[in-house]
Amino acid sequence: MTEPSWLVLQTQRHLKWRALDRLEHWLMVLCGVLLVGFSATVFFDITTRILGQPWLWLQEVTSIQFIWGIFAGAAAATRRNDHLLLTAISESMTGRLRLAVELMNRSVVLGAALCMIYFGFINFLQGFGSFRMPSLTPIAYWYLAIPVSGVFIALFTVEQMINGWRNGFEDRSEPGDAIARQQDGAAAP
Repeated sequence: MTEPSWLVLQTQRHLKWRALDRLEHWLMVLCGVLLVGFSATVFFDITTRILGQPWLWLQEVTSIQFIWGIFAGAAAATRRNDHLLLTAISESMTGRLRLAVELMNRSVVLGAALCMIYFGFINFLQGFGSFRMPSLTPIAYWYLAIPVSGVFIALFTVEQMINGWRNGFEDRSEPGDAIARQQDGAAAP
């Protein structure tokens, strides 16, 4: 990306690689599309049931959008530092103590991501033996969201660990600067 997308959060820039901004952008787009799709299919499912002509396949579409939305959102939130962290404690610290606590927090997140990859892949493979009704689609496609999300969460966590080790975890910008940068990014075409 030549210029920052308004979907890419500019706070804690020192913990992010520009090369992964495009991935964050597309994860946010995917989350938005899945949220709109989920809401629409729930609306149509309820409407068709009230009219006495239920579209049974809508439940499958709704559930796959919900599951993929949850796991794509978890990956995006990890990149944006909005998820899975004990920030209130570590933000009050400085120096080596903060570095140790931040690395410990991210090590726990990395461990969870690796479990998501390993056990999620096992679930994915076993999902070819179970099928969703009425389409008879293997449930493996629902389970695939778990290891895919785990890969993204691991990638973003390693990104933050490396950059935090190199640059420190303290956000050097003023508190109002992050809001101003975000608003400037939103105003750009």
